[in-house]
Amino acid sequence: MNQHAKVDIRHSTCPHDCPSACALDVEVLEGRSIGRIRGSKQQTYTAGVVCAKVARYAERIHHSERLMYPLRRTGPKGSGQFARISWDEALDEIAARFDAAEREFGAESVWPYYYAGTMGLVMRDGLNRLSHVKKYSRFYATICSTIARIGFTVGTGKIAGVDPREMGVSDLVVIWGTNPVNTQVNVMTHASRARKERGAKIAAVDVYNNETMKQADIKILLRPGTDGAFACAVMHVLFREGLADRDYLARYTDCPDQLEAHLKTRTPAWASAISGVPVEEIEAFARMVGQTKRSFFRLGYGFTRSRNGAAQMHAALCIPAVTGAWQYEGGGAFFNNAGIWRFDESIIEGHDAIDPATRVLDQSKIGRILTGDAEALKGGGPVKAMLIQNTNPMTVAPEQALVRQGFAREDLFVAVHEQFMTETAQMADIVLPATMFMEHDDLYYGGGHQHISVGPKLIDPPGECRSNHEVMQALGRRLNAVHPGFDMTARELIDATLKKSGHGDIDTLEAELWRDLQPDFRTSHYLDGFAHADGKFHFKVDWGRVPVGSGGLMGAWERMPSLPDHWTIIEEADEQHPFRLATSPSRSFLNTSFNETPSSQAREGAPTVMIHPEDAKALSVADGDPVTLGNMRGETTLTARLFDGVRRGVLIAESIHPNKAHIGGRGINMLTGAEAVAPVGGAAFHDNKVWLRKASTLA
Repeated sequence: MNQHAKVDIRHSTCPHDCPSACALDVEVLEGRSIGRIRGSKQQTYTAGVVCAKVARYAERIHHSERLMYPLRRTGPKGSGQFARISWDEALDEIAARFDAAEREFGAESVWPYYYAGTMGLVMRDGLNRLSHVKKYSRFYATICSTIARIGFTVGTGKIAGVDPREMGVSDLVVIWGTNPVNTQVNVMTHASRARKERGAKIAAVDVYNNETMKQADIKILLRPGTDGAFACAVMHVLFREGLADRDYLARYTDCPDQLEAHLKTRTPAWASAISGVPVEEIEAFARMVGQTKRSFFRLGYGFTRSRNGAAQMHAALCIPAVTGAWQYEGGGAFFNNAGIWRFDESIIEGHDAIDPATRVLDQSKIGRILTGDAEALKGGGPVKAMLIQNTNPMTVAPEQALVRQGFAREDLFVAVHEQFMTETAQMADIVLPATMFMEHDDLYYGGGHQHISVGPKLIDPPGECRSNHEVMQALGRRLNAVHPGFDMTARELIDATLKKSGHGDIDTLEAELWRDLQPDFRTSHYLDGFAHADGKFHFKVDWGRVPVGSGGLMGAWERMPSLPDHWTIIEEADEQHPFRLATSPSRSFLNTSFNETPSSQAREGAPTVMIHPEDAKALSVADGDPVTLGNMRGETTLTARLFDGVRRGVLIAESIHPNKAHIGGRGINMLTGAEAVAPVGGAAFHDNKVWLRKASTLA
């Protein structure tokens, strides 16, 4: 007789590199497998909505190609030839190779490398504890958020803003430099609620007519890297037409008169010539913002991934300060809530073991580091051994030609702890099978909202998969790395971290499911003053004295404009490189997570590049033609997609497809650069000058 499977509804938090960190209701079947996943209605930001790729997570967690057992490379690097070995053999070899590198080249020759394949604090950040205790080269995370965080903080003094749920009571939601339909669907939940219940307008400011802009009432289509010019012209109109809130400016901002004088020459005509946005659209947008008190600026990461990105974020953030929108419910700005968590990760990361003299290597410069660039190596010796968790640099890192060259080194030992055989894992000497988030315990926060939560283990992992923390414990014993964090279970680390952070204990938080830490209205709206020492919002910035910790000043920070402006440091198109390329995120991949799931592969298809029909016509390129893009860093070949939703001279390549999916096997990050973005580093993924020509061959 057939019986229905026992279904329990359990709760968790999505761990992927997305600000939404969605609250999840998970079907657990017979205690062994996962069924459907839904957004939880019990958490007020997720509000019952989750993206399609996570809703179908069963196809990922139960995928037939998951790594199950430790492997040792048996053929040439990148050949994919591996043999199964035991965990003891794998861990013993990793420890022996790390010890050998340390003896011959010093502890800094070992570089543990990770990122945000999981956003759980224990499984993401625990690798730092090994680096700190062993005095291995430390890791500076620059590939995602450093640029945006600095740009926001120099204005407000803190990485925190208006409760993002207030989008639902706004009269104008400005979605700037982010495509939440693809990347954080809950933004659209709250913005759409405002439109439905209040008749609010949704404005989208971006470099192409993406899925978010298609749903917007007001569409501002810019050239990449010109947001600062557009923002300045908007403020010019606000001052010119009496739409600036002068009482608010006098009370809450640092130099409104100086800003107004500076903006006299930043006219709509000036900005139009730079950005491509018609003068009448700039003026109409400015009037809409100035006449709508409840204007909510939801600022994203995308428009900051440019060489002038921090200045662009600051310029856009200045607009609601000029209008005084911060005073009103549903008004003000939000980017990220990192300033409210107050997590003390000292045990997870081993802060007591940090030696400030140990070099810190830039994540984005991995290609330069592995190919011996003296500046990237901070004047020290070569990297000889690596352990990589939660990231896939062979696909996602900039300057892929150098990354490939570096990983191909025969004298470089690499161990990769992964869920699938990624292109990075294929270059490894040892591959270790990793758990997924429902197979271990972890602690989460939502960068795009205000909740913290425990994500408990729901099912056992398949095969011999082990969590990141379990691998750290086993390597710690073999490497004589002594620290209390290595002796604690994941749950004990979570409990200790919560207690040290003033957040109670694990049992209490687990019982609450998701705890709301949103500060009160006056604090969130900075009505008692902004977070700078003078209590003011800062229009004028001293970029050499940024108010958050960093890996030191980088890039041309001394040339950054002190007042909002268009900073011309971007990689402008030229005669040899007549196009500007942005590498934007897709809907069904998340960086390279979900590259392996059939439904995501089917939706995304083969790699394409969007090109304006008039540009294509001038090059005799038809829709579907293979085209090669190139610059001084490399080349990639993919399929042309004619698309009139971009400005002339702009190209858009959505998704990070595997290199092997591109014609010729060279991915989109062959074209992106690793130069440090001022003032504290970062990667300018959307700031690339390129040429384009019809491909002569499909191979």
